Amino acid sequence: MISVQDVTKAFGPKKLFDDVNVAFSPGARYGLTGPNGAGKTTFMKILAGDEEPDAGQVQRPRRLGILRQDHFRYEDHRVIDVVLMGNGPLWSAMAEKEQLLARPEMTDADGMRLAELEGVIGEEDGYSAEATAGELLSGLGVDAEFHDQPMRALAGGYKLRVLLAQALFGKPQALLLDEPTNHLDLESIRWLERFLLAYEGVLVTISHDRHFLNAICTHIADIDYEAIILYPGGYDDMVRHKGQVRSRVESENSEKKKKIAQLQDFVARFHAGTRASQVQSRIRAMQKLKLDEMKRSNIAAPFIKFEQKAPSGKQTLTLESIEKRYGDERVVRPFSALVTRGEKICVIGKNGVGKTTLAKMIAGELKPDHGHVRWGHQAQVGYLPQDQAGVVRPGTTAFGWLRELEDKLTNEEISGLLGRMLFSGEERMKPTATLSGGETVRLLLAKLMLFKDNVLVLDEPTNHLDLQSIAALSEGLQRYEGTVILVTHDQELIREVGSRVWSLHPGEQVLDFPGTFDEFLEKHPDLAEAHR
Repeated sequence: MISVQDVTKAFGPKKLFDDVNVAFSPGARYGLTGPNGAGKTTFMKILAGDEEPDAGQVQRPRRLGILRQDHFRYEDHRVIDVVLMGNGPLWSAMAEKEQLLARPEMTDADGMRLAELEGVIGEEDGYSAEATAGELLSGLGVDAEFHDQPMRALAGGYKLRVLLAQALFGKPQALLLDEPTNHLDLESIRWLERFLLAYEGVLVTISHDRHFLNAICTHIADIDYEAIILYPGGYDDMVRHKGQVRSRVESENSEKKKKIAQLQDFVARFHAGTRASQVQSRIRAMQKLKLDEMKRSNIAAPFIKFEQKAPSGKQTLTLESIEKRYGDERVVRPFSALVTRGEKICVIGKNGVGKTTLAKMIAGELKPDHGHVRWGHQAQVGYLPQDQAGVVRPGTTAFGWLRELEDKLTNEEISGLLGRMLFSGEERMKPTATLSGGETVRLLLAKLMLFKDNVLVLDEPTNHLDLQSIAALSEGLQRYEGTVILVTHDQELIREVGSRVWSLHPGEQVLDFPGTFDEFLEKHPDLAEAHR
């Protein structure tokens, strides 16, 4: 069990949570939710012991598995060794054993110590440890050819997978996972879901993936109202229950206000008359009718509405045998397709199979080696890249950047647009160089709303967005009357938005399926396990 007792944390005048008492029990799986800036990562660090609370204490089990986002800490270590480090006692015993065996001569004391170490290694299942670590890595999509290579040989997204395997290794009594599905493809997310559903310890995870939270969580620990409130079930259950509770309290308060107003009217009319006893009775009744206090929620969702200046022609996009190679590797095999106005196409597949390459060719950011990308009559394309580095010019502000892009709007119109994307007050003048990942994505979405293109090509737009923003994006795309080509691993977003699927697989041509994601899974049961 992880027990949190009277914990308070604030940064300057901003209080994240106050006098929190909550217990996380073995066998239960908790999703830690709340908007960006609510304190999720701070609370996770407090649970892990990496950060101290202002007040209160945390009791935790001896063996924790913690996913930390330090991608470059182990650059010179073998990938398999980084996973083994997840079991501290085992790794220490193995390292000391190697040092003893490397000595030219061993004393009797060395021999006795070696026997002790062998006992520790045996107790920690050390003789099957490398095989177990290899299974974890393979399940998370790190191929066996990389297991004996140093961490620096891996791309950043795969480094995170190794760190996730490290957290899962060694039979931890509790798992603390901050954004474990980041950089995972659908197949790896599905494997992780199965692993966590079978896990018997305490799990606390932060995730912006609604499907993942609904699939694995028995409870949601929601940071709001300067507190952490436990709700049974998954994320959708929490949202529904939270809304019902708030609606009930608001309704009860409304009825109380009406009753108080009636009593006040009676007291005002008869306080100087002969009905003194009835007046006193009404005063006592008013004193009993206390309104339930409702702290201001810190949850805020942007308002995302994509419009078109003018619709495109019916035949919006034609792809004629486009293909792309990187060296000897053919990333996108010859692919032809006709996209008509209003279609919403979801591009899915494992990491590294060419989804971003395909999106770049469609958006005109990358030229195909062969074939042609032909846009139809009046097609206007808005593009949101996966890698946003340098897209927003540094040296200006959020307001100033939008002003540079469109000088025909008034200051009030730009301020209104930024306000709808949660840049309120002084945040509109925030330097672009200091924007967080979520703020950068929201600013880029504001640009798309500003330009009113009739085609949107979005490559992993949910990266860095919180759950409220992802839900707002989904609603905006569903209502949008233009054409959408969307690269994403977010299964809920795929289900809610997509009317057509382009599925990419290594060494194969793009599979073009004219239907929803669920229809795709039903039609291709051989691919269902990889994408469910």
